[in-house]
Amino acid sequence: MFTDKLQLLLVEDDLDLAIAVIEYLELEDILCDHAANGSAGLNLILHHHFDAVILDLNLPKMNGLQVCESLRLQGIDVPVLMLTARDTLDDKLNGFAKGADDYLVKPFAMEELIMRIRVLARRRSGQVRRLSVGDLVLDLQQKQASRGHCGLKLSPTALKILEVLMRASPNPVSREKLMQSVWGDEQPDSNSLKVHMFNLRKHLDGGKDIKLLHTISGHGFAIKLNQQDSQ
Repeated sequence: MFTDKLQLLLVEDDLDLAIAVIEYLELEDILCDHAANGSAGLNLILHHHFDAVILDLNLPKMNGLQVCESLRLQGIDVPVLMLTARDTLDDKLNGFAKGADDYLVKPFAMEELIMRIRVLARRRSGQVRRLSVGDLVLDLQQKQASRGHCGLKLSPTALKILEVLMRASPNPVSREKLMQSVWGDEQPDSNSLKVHMFNLRKHLDGGKDIKLLHTISGHGFAIKLNQQDSQ
């Protein structure tokens, strides 16, 4: 579950190119799933965790722009590298507007693909507008959170903590990474995080049958639906 290998998804209908990319990624010790059309690719993204997605622009059933826009609207923040044969500024701006994080024009060198993917995989996408886990929703533009359509009164710090945890969901975030992400180098004492987590848990899970905020022994905290490995 906590493998160090990058796990990618390639959505590409050119099977010869797809095979070449996947084989090259294997040589770099990178795992890669494949979908041959946009609809299948979107379904995989919605149901599996990937560190990054390589998404062709021209795809059957759903094109790359439609896939990218759909996953962003649904709160999926996986980084997306768009593959395209078009090298105009308007095409790139359109792709970025739909939620792409980077572009690579065909034909491309495999070494450049690997470099760009490794950079993207270090972070989650900033293009997402809305995060959701179960009935928990965080509107990043309005800076508001709700659960079951009921607004949650959270402090700015609690909202930052919630965003970090939801972006990582269902994977856990360590205490150290959480504090660095929220406070940077000007970190308070460790009791501050404990108090904020207590209050966040009370607002999120108080009176709820399904708990979303879990303490994962040896790993930190996680927002997720299942309670396996939590305490």
